[in-house]
Amino acid sequence: ENFLQKTSAPFSTNSYDAFISPNTLNLTSFSKLMKKLQEIHPEASRDKIVDALLEVRKNNKGILSGLSINSIVERTSVIL
Repeated sequence: ENFLQKTSAPFSTNSYDAFISPNTLNLTSFSKLMKKLQEIHPEASRDKIVDALLEVRKNNKGILSGLSINSIVERTSVIL
């Protein structure tokens, strides 16, 4: 019983940390990306920008990670 208590607590903490950090970073990057795109394309609605971002992701094998924010902005701007 003591063994389970000692091993499960650190594991839970590490899993929680690993789970929260990427989501927080992704949300921050997404917010920066949206702000930048809305500044460049004030005529485009938020939904239209998100649709363009989804298209960029689709054209990039279904992922955006690995692309710089500037690259994503450029590719999204071409679509918009």
